Order: sequence, then structure tokens, then C-alpha cells
Amino acid sequence: MRTAHRVETVRAAETRLMDRLPDGALMARAATGLATAAAELLGRVYGSRVCLLVGSGDNGGDTLHAGAALARRGAGVSAVLLSPGRAHAGGLAALRAAGGLVLEAPEAAGESEVPGEVTRRVREADLVLDGIVGIGGKGGLRPVAARLARTAYEGRPAILAVDLPSGIDADSGEVNGDAVRADATVTFGTYKPGLLIDPGREHVGALRLVPIGIEPGAPDLEALQYADVAALLPVPGVESDKYRRGVVGIAAGSTRYPGAPVLAVTGALRGGAGAVRYAGPAADAVTARHPETLVSSGLPSEAGRVQAWVVGPGLGDGDEARAALDDVLATDVPLLMDADALSLAGPDRICARTAPTLLTPHAGEAARLLGADRADVEARRLDAVRALADRLGATVLLKGSTTLIADPGGTSPVRVNATGTSWLATAGAGDVLSGLAGSLLATGLPPREAASAAAHLHGLAARRAAGGGRGGAPITAYDVAEAIPGAWRDVREG
Repeated sequence: MRTAHRVETVRAAETRLMDRLPDGALMARAATGLATAAAELLGRVYGSRVCLLVGSGDNGGDTLHAGAALARRGAGVSAVLLSPGRAHAGGLAALRAAGGLVLEAPEAAGESEVPGEVTRRVREADLVLDGIVGIGGKGGLRPVAARLARTAYEGRPAILAVDLPSGIDADSGEVNGDAVRADATVTFGTYKPGLLIDPGREHVGALRLVPIGIEPGAPDLEALQYADVAALLPVPGVESDKYRRGVVGIAAGSTRYPGAPVLAVTGALRGGAGAVRYAGPAADAVTARHPETLVSSGLPSEAGRVQAWVVGPGLGDGDEARAALDDVLATDVPLLMDADALSLAGPDRICARTAPTLLTPHAGEAARLLGADRADVEARRLDAVRALADRLGATVLLKGSTTLIADPGGTSPVRVNATGTSWLATAGAGDVLSGLAGSLLATGLPPREAASAAAHLHGLAARRAAGGGRGGAPITAYDVAEAIPGAWRDVREG
């Protein structure tokens, strides 16, 4: 499992370790790991051209010491100091001793005052190290730093960020202004939440962790890996029957949206439960695609016993939709609420539930429940998912380019899903996810675990359907559902 810690936690852990180590030992560990990663990116160090963009403090010190190590191996290293009076003295001395060139482009200067030699060194480099701002930085890049970042993009060297790309918030992934877009990022000691959450994640590139010996304790964020998900997935026993495996009910669909329940049922049939019951107006469409589904056109409570309900996909807002929602809300089994169910129920009725409840909003739905703007939710996804879980007293899976899962109360780390592809942004994909997660609820998984496993499998299935790789191809929601068994096998087989 990948774990991430907030800046305050990291700083405290570093302080505890530095009290036990010789002066400078922690920076030496970080710089060594950074230099190793830089050498691997370069392929051939001797004769290569490396440009360091150096801010103040320890982040700049890590960068300078790594540059010195590369210079000793025969690279031509130049350092551009954005805060010349506050550059790390030990790192600067090490770079000069190794034969590195030091240039200045003070942050106080205007963009037009950046020396031509600095611009040339950045543009002609084979590798640029972004040591402008460390994990404590707030806000976007200052004008001179932003100009140098644009110059690097024009010259197309590889860009390696030191601890995190400058301009993103380490705790939240927020990007308020210009920020470096790195090809790779080397982070030290532990992952930081902003490296794993969009919009910051989009700036990170390939992410590498360099252990430096800190022990930060309980994480603020975690990302499940294959082995973690495999441990959650249900496996039928030799004496299992369809009812012992769990039965999930799907209350979804309307005359306007007859396809949503088909997709939700498709996801549910691949989620581990032994049977799927469908209640709603799209019974004919569901059985035409999946004749094994147990269908009913009446109220959900008339469909038969279930271990969990999914309500909302394509439900609409008519009288039938409200009646179905009221009926499901009155049950005492685990419930997944999606799409129209979220707006029809409203915060008060969601809060009134005592049985396990999982909400799966996208950013717009989350914004309405929070009384916020969608743009604010998308910019501060971590804060939004925590606030929504606490306000509604339910587990929340916030869908998006990075899916986040939070329990109320803040006692458990927020989970971030690391799988998926941009091709997953397609109509109906959320309906498949709802069915899949609801099926896992019916097998007995708690909402947090069902949501985590479902999001992971859903993302893997999308990658498989799209063909994997950096490009892939367009996919439909049904393609994603069809790829779930293969993703399940991949996880189980490791």
C-alpha cells in the first residue's frame, strides 16, 4: 500500500530523525537518491548537460548536492539561483567544488530581466532539476520561475521535480497559478497527498520514492495496490450458493434513461454477489441483456430479500422515482446512492440513515450537497470528500480523474484510487461502478472497502478495455463492464 503524509507530519518526523543523525546526513541521503534518479533519466551522465533551478532552503540544498554528484561524474552542471542570498550554503559550496557553474535569476526581477545565458542553459539542457519550491510552498510560481519553466518546455529537456513539482500544494494537490509539469518526480521519505491527487497529480509524471529513514506514523492518505485489493475480493466457498454469496438489488432507470439500469446490473453481475435483483421500469431491457437477473416492476421492497441496495442510476425525478427512493431509504441493509438519488434524497434524509451508506457523487453532485461551486470541489478534492463524509455521516466515493474515498469522522485515512485512464470519462461508466460497488457491499464488505475495491477494479477494467499503454482507444461503459472479470483475475493473480 502506498501511504502519504501531510507536510506537518513529515516535518515532525524529519526533526525526530535529524536529532539522532550527524549534521547533514538526512540531506545527503535525499541528494544521493535524487542524483541516482537523475542519472537513470539521463542514461549517460558523462558529457550530459544538467541545469538546476534552485530556490531557497533544504529543497534547494538537495538539488545542489545532487548536482554536485552529477558534476563529479562528468556532467556539465549549471545552477540558476532564484534566491541568491538564501541559497543553501553547503550545497552551493559542494557544487562549486565539483566544477559546477552558478548563475543568478532573482525572483524579484521581471521576466524580461532573465539573463540570456540563463535562458540558453535551461533550453539546451538534457535534464532540468526543479528545486524551486519545497513541500512547504504555497501558491503558484513567481513570474521568473514561471518563465524558466516555460523555457524548459520549449527546449524539451527532461524535467525532474525535487520532492514535488513546484507550484502544487503538497497537502491537497491544489494548483493556484503556474506550476511545473515534470516528466518525473523524486519524493523523499513518504509520498505527499498532493502527488497522488489531481490537479497536482497531472504535474508529477513518473513518481519515485526515496526512503531516507523517517517514520511518520499513521498516514493521511493511502492508495491500495494489487495485494491489498486481492485480500478484499470475495471467493465462494465449496458450500456457497447464490444466496450465501449475497444478493444485490438495483433500483434504477426510467423511461427516459432505460440504459442506466442495464449498465448498473452489468457491473453488479461482475461484482461477486450470487444474484442480482432489479426493480424498476426497465425490466425488459435488463432481461434482454441479462436473462439471469431477477426482475420486478413494483417497489424495491417487493422484489425479494437482498443484502444491499443500489439506488439512483437513471432514476429520474418523477413520482415513481421518489417512491422507489423512499422505499429503499426505509430499509436497514447497506445502501449505495448514486446520481438522481443523491439530489432527490437531500442531506437530511441521508444523515438520518443508520445502516451503512455509500455515496458516489461526481464533483457537480458533491458541490450541490455541500452548497459549494463545482470548480471549488474540483480544485480541492481532498477537502471536499472529507467535508461531505463528515456532513452526511456516510462513506463518500468522489468520482473524477482521481477517485477519493472517505469515511466520516476522519479516523481513517482518505483513500485515493491509482487506476484508470482518461478514456474512462464516458457516459454510463459511473453506472457500472455503482453496480460493481453495490455487489461488493452485498458480499459483506464494509462501504469503505467495497468502494476501494470497486474503484480499483473499475479503473483496471477501463485500462484493459482501452488497450493500455499511453494512448489506448475510445471505450464505452459496457466495454468497461465486460473487462471487469479480466481485471479481477489480474488482481487475484498478482
